[in-house]
Amino acid sequence: MGRWSRSHEDRQIILVDPGVWIDYLRGTASPQTDKLDALLGVTPLAIGDLLMTEVLQGCPSEREFTTVRETLEALTFVTLGGPDIAVLAARNVRKLRAHDFDPFEKHLGLRCVACDT
Repeated sequence: MGRWSRSHEDRQIILVDPGVWIDYLRGTASPQTDKLDALLGVTPLAIGDLLMTEVLQGCPSEREFTTVRETLEALTFVTLGGPDIAVLAARNVRKLRAHDFDPFEKHLGLRCVACDT
């Protein structure tokens, strides 16, 4: 994954809104997606971990999830919560969506602390 370094301090890096990424990946044409298309490969772009989560959780298949993840990992990464948390959160949403949002404990192996008292 891309990481901040001293060399980035004087460069402009653009943090792209997840909604723009989602529209771009879906092939939705708009001024924002046109701008993103023009910037790709030309201007340094960044993705925040929580923004990555939002984009990844919308991927309908594991294949698309992997492809989009690899695309986003090529960008400069800005840690908000951490990349492991971002990917895990996206996987959890996708997993729960496939199981009709039954309790988190059942599908993710989590434990309800409030339920133990």
